[in-house]
Amino acid sequence: MALDKAPTWQPWLQPEFEQPYMQSLKQFLQAEKAAQKVIYPHSSNWFHALEATPLDQVKVVIIGQDPYHQPGQAHGLCFSVRPEVRTPPSLVNIYKELQTDLGIEPVNHGYLEYWAEQGVLLLNAVLTVEQSNANAHQGRGWESFTDRIIQLVNEQCEHVVFMLWGSYAQKKGAGIDRSRHLVLKAPHPSPLSAYRGFFGCRHFSQANAWLEEKGLRAIDWQLPLAANEGE
Repeated sequence: MALDKAPTWQPWLQPEFEQPYMQSLKQFLQAEKAAQKVIYPHSSNWFHALEATPLDQVKVVIIGQDPYHQPGQAHGLCFSVRPEVRTPPSLVNIYKELQTDLGIEPVNHGYLEYWAEQGVLLLNAVLTVEQSNANAHQGRGWESFTDRIIQLVNEQCEHVVFMLWGSYAQKKGAGIDRSRHLVLKAPHPSPLSAYRGFFGCRHFSQANAWLEEKGLRAIDWQLPLAANEGE
């Protein structure tokens, strides 16, 4: 477990790997692998959110809960799936809100790398999961690590938009300094709750208005029509 490919985060987060909670987490993950359990995403993508979005470039933070737990889906960005994978229901609803809010037509893939490259930190609270066993790695230590990531953004960055969808994300973002950052709250975009206020929240236009007001470039939420991994 290392952050070699996330140099802007490394000075701040590398000390976390020496903490007892991370040592315990590392032992748990090693035991899971030794027991032949399949873990998603692949270990090379556990910290992909940090690698794709450097600390000094964070403009927007979207907090997810758990990686997707079926084969070929998760690659380290919350709500995102690999290019060849069917778009999950929550992301379909995010696309619907984008269309209502900004007139952006939905694309036929769920690969959100383009957002991450523009400064959208797509952070799950828990960074690993067991195949076909949702939430299997909750409470093992990842939450403390991702709390530290959110704390870092809160302290080290200016004028960040935090999109907190659902009660879990809202609790995780409770300590954000609202005098320096914009905090947007809505129900989770899952089919179970999207109709309770996620639809119509207009978070994407509000985020861009805030960024432009602060002299920052707005996010281009229009994903490429074709998703090609590695480009």
